[in-house]
Amino acid sequence: MSDTGKTSLPLLDLSRLEGGPAQRQAFLTELRLAARDIGFFYLTGHGIDPQLLDHVSHLSHAFFALPDEQKQAVAMVKSPHFRGYNRAASELTRGQPDWREQFDLGAERQPLPQTAGSPGWSRLQGPNQWPEALPELKPALLLWQQEMTNMSLRLLRAFAESLSLPVHAFDTLYGDRPNEHIKLIRYPGQDATMGTQGVGAHKDSGFLSFLLQDRQKGLQVEAEPGKWIDAVPIPGTFVVNIGELLELATNGYLRATVHRVETPPAGRERLSIAFFLGARLDAVVPVYDLPPALAAQARGPASDPRNPLLRDVGWNYLKGRLRSHPDVAQRYYPDILQRQTETLTVN
Repeated sequence: MSDTGKTSLPLLDLSRLEGGPAQRQAFLTELRLAARDIGFFYLTGHGIDPQLLDHVSHLSHAFFALPDEQKQAVAMVKSPHFRGYNRAASELTRGQPDWREQFDLGAERQPLPQTAGSPGWSRLQGPNQWPEALPELKPALLLWQQEMTNMSLRLLRAFAESLSLPVHAFDTLYGDRPNEHIKLIRYPGQDATMGTQGVGAHKDSGFLSFLLQDRQKGLQVEAEPGKWIDAVPIPGTFVVNIGELLELATNGYLRATVHRVETPPAGRERLSIAFFLGARLDAVVPVYDLPPALAAQARGPASDPRNPLLRDVGWNYLKGRLRSHPDVAQRYYPDILQRQTETLTVN
């Protein structure tokens, strides 16, 4: 794959991982090059049941069709764990409102006990909020979450192998409590918004991101500085991209790429369902020793100076949540906001 002239994302077939040795090695090479050169690709052959994907998509439409008061009953501002519903323009990217309504979910776990010395990120773990009017949503999404976790860990091990690392090199960052995050997203048409920013330009902060798209395009990838290409929906595929922590772990060999979503045209809407695989909240991301030939091509991680990347997973994740959801931050994390203000004042 050349570094110039990219006009579309590569398409990779995960089922080739189970083929013969030549087919497997060809897939691993294509995976490594796609993640290095552009940081985005379509994934087919992923093994997720198409009927489950259709069911999750149908329920997502049903959720957003609920009356506003039923969606507000599970508003994110009621959750210290950043779980729940947000109206359009509630979430910020680089300080500007994103014109999408969304429903955020995480791993269904009990809150961690809190003491005076507990790190602020430990408040992120906890239960989800579920709409009473749509009881079938919970079992479907938790099943999909588990299927996506299994598949994404399989892909992550393929990344390790493609980089000539031990196949389980990344496993210790996950253990039995990976940071699983689901986001149901509806983008209204431009006639119902005050701008074209569905989601502002950004990088994802975790390890791997997977996006299930409907038929309405909108996702754009900055393949080269100032050059945006459309991630046109392809039925049955996920759009996969590298997160900043995986870029950091490979010293920039793998690429976390800036991307954005444009608001659909007037009279249309766009539905997408995102799954983000992140490391354990208590993990610290190391830089892995790549073979000399690959290490020589590593560019170093390119962190946003306005939102610097941290190796401490929990703090890095919390930092992003506080910036994106200031109402939740003010309600549940005023102590951390105060410490941030004092640090900025001192510096």
